Amino acid sequence: MNTIKNILGRSIPEGMTPYQGADYYLKKQKRVLIDEVIVGGGHKTVYSDIALIFDTFGIKDGMTLSFHHHLRNGDGVLNLVLAEIKKRKLKNMVLAPSAIFPVHETMVPLIKNGSIVKIYTNYINGPVAKAVEEGYLKELLVMDTHGGRPRAIESGELKIDVAFIAVPAVDRCGHGNGIEGPSACGTLGYAIPDLLYAKHKVVVTDHLTDRVKKIDIDGRYVDAILHIPSIGDPSGIQSGTTKPTRDPIQLKIAKNTAMLIHACGLIKKGFSFQTGAGGTSLAVAQDIAHYMKEHHIIGSFASGGITNFLVHMHEEGLFEKLYDVQCFDLEAIKSYARNKNHLMMSASQYGNPYDKPKVNELDVVVLGATEIDTAFNVNVTTDSFGHLMGGSGGHSDTAFGAKLTIITTNLLKSRLSMVKKEVRTITTPGETVDVLVTERGIAIHPRRQDLIKKLEGSNLPLMTIEALLEKAEAITGKPKDIHPEEKIVGVVRYRDGSIIDSIYQVKGV
Repeated sequence: MNTIKNILGRSIPEGMTPYQGADYYLKKQKRVLIDEVIVGGGHKTVYSDIALIFDTFGIKDGMTLSFHHHLRNGDGVLNLVLAEIKKRKLKNMVLAPSAIFPVHETMVPLIKNGSIVKIYTNYINGPVAKAVEEGYLKELLVMDTHGGRPRAIESGELKIDVAFIAVPAVDRCGHGNGIEGPSACGTLGYAIPDLLYAKHKVVVTDHLTDRVKKIDIDGRYVDAILHIPSIGDPSGIQSGTTKPTRDPIQLKIAKNTAMLIHACGLIKKGFSFQTGAGGTSLAVAQDIAHYMKEHHIIGSFASGGITNFLVHMHEEGLFEKLYDVQCFDLEAIKSYARNKNHLMMSASQYGNPYDKPKVNELDVVVLGATEIDTAFNVNVTTDSFGHLMGGSGGHSDTAFGAKLTIITTNLLKSRLSMVKKEVRTITTPGETVDVLVTERGIAIHPRRQDLIKKLEGSNLPLMTIEALLEKAEAITGKPKDIHPEEKIVGVVRYRDGSIIDSIYQVKGV
């Protein structure tokens, strides 16, 4: 048995068994392994101390560490690593989490003291977003899309030194899934590029088992297992509403959207569909479901981040399959565990423009907007004042891929027009957007003359987007121009890696 030499790089003191030798050295280092697994036979080394992970993989100043966000605002793994960075006083670290939530507030002081100097992510809100917009990040925030991130990783543009992959259930060979254990989160699609391309891969779990029921994380790519008491709180997965709205204005928007999709002739056998988890989007799905039931239409698939509402449509036989990159609620997690046609897809399979992404097979996608301008450019990255509050996620990817891209939003919110002459930050280029649906009218992009002709004579309230802006400004008045500060704190990258806009320090900070 040469376990100790393989793991610790040392010989065993004379007269000691391998396990006694492990205990000797580990106590000497004041660290503890939870288990000693013989190297070979497919088994991985299992650790219980994040400090030993840092030592084993030589994590030092300037390295790039990555994480996924399937636990969303319940994630505990990124915070565990941040605590070790703080303890070791590491500097110039680069982080590449697929998303950042309010739960990650402990990152803020590390940004301010220079421990973390650059961030790659697809979505950001909460205290970390505030610190970045105020200019504390030494280098740039790079905002990718859900498809652009795997493109950057797989091409070697984004080089990851160590990937920390939260996995709710892991066996001793490093195989894992998201459907077992106390922190079950469902599919793990955003972690796959990191698993395949990072230099070192550490799966982090709170449920170590002899054999997992299903393999979504292939242990052949895993270097080590970190077993800790808890990887997070699965109740934090669900954020915002996952039920259709009851708001009369949003219901009107949803009804007109469903009528529009029907009028375009797209709700038919083999129909494919994606929508977000917001109340208006789910109300659209509800109206589409009624139509599909009434006319006995079976669609091919629904995709994206899956909600309980799409699960119900699938189980009612309205869609043959669900393609899932991320579960948005607890019912979707249960569905992924029990439904054979609820399928995981990796982030690359979902949206990588240089793969054959599922977004390119969509008939219809329904998306939201923080603001949209008269060129149909959409902003979901900042608010109108430049405050960071989101990011593309799959917005740009699906807008490009779908046959019909629909943006739904109230024309007015909090006495502000959601239609602008120019958005503060471009997230999704207007050339990939087809229709805007509001409670006061529907605007079709002028390049879609085919849709304009098809919908002539319909009962839909069609008008130009300029007319919608005039309607809004007649109520709100014309807003004052807001001039951004000169300092750029981040960039928005399109799915192919090109920079399409900049994020500026918030004025007055």
